[in-house]
Amino acid sequence: MSIAYRRLYDFFMSRRPSPRSAPPSRHADKGPQRSGNAERPSRSGKPASGYWIYGHHAVEAALNNPDRVILEFLATQEAGAAFSQSSRARPQTVDRERLDRLCERDAVHQGVCLRVEPLEPPTIHEALERPGPMLVLDQVTDPRNIGAILRSAAAFGACALLVQDRNTPQESGAMAKAASGALDLVPIIREVNLSRSLATLQSQDVWVVGLDAGGTRLDGASFGKRRVALVLGAEGAGLRRLTRETCDEISSVYMPGNMESLNVSNAAAVALYELARPTE
Repeated sequence: MSIAYRRLYDFFMSRRPSPRSAPPSRHADKGPQRSGNAERPSRSGKPASGYWIYGHHAVEAALNNPDRVILEFLATQEAGAAFSQSSRARPQTVDRERLDRLCERDAVHQGVCLRVEPLEPPTIHEALERPGPMLVLDQVTDPRNIGAILRSAAAFGACALLVQDRNTPQESGAMAKAASGALDLVPIIREVNLSRSLATLQSQDVWVVGLDAGGTRLDGASFGKRRVALVLGAEGAGLRRLTRETCDEISSVYMPGNMESLNVSNAAAVALYELARPTE
């Protein structure tokens, strides 16, 4: 495990709610978690359940997440050596061609694949037990963009990512790879009605800030000690009307150059930095 990743993982583990205040594990009634080859692929060659996470950091984070149900762990001999001491699961050695067939086209799996169950989404109230701002996505549909946003959320200490369930892709290997481990560090809240969820945040004294062109300049220092939820819309379409009207204010990131907009994942990173940057 790299020093930088170890520090990031330890940081987020220290921010998890204490056992006294945290709700019981959602997998507590499922018995012992499965590992190794407890569940084989079906005769058709497709996994019986779950999905494949691939890439060193994504696999490592999933193995270190006690809430993650592990179904199967495959690795090349060379890549598997780095996980030989894992207490969660030991990899089955396979050739690289088998991993190529399991992953999405052109996926960079780095010789490791882990079949897992999707994580159980927390509620808004559970997520707010963690410190930090919240990110809200309004119909962002690219799993790689969502993965990149999760990576920024982990880097800048966001408590969670809130999405509308119906218009947001489910967990996938591509999302986990782009998140580089952050999928198992930053919880994703999935809600049916986004505007109603924003109202719930407001009822919990969270200041809801929509990011959109033409808004006032985003200034992290101006929020003082207020807790903030940043709302980002899909590229091109931006925030939907009802979402925009529900926000407490509309802001935009400072861009002195000649570009009018940023990719949604880049905008999320810049906005999170603005909230986190030291003011002294």
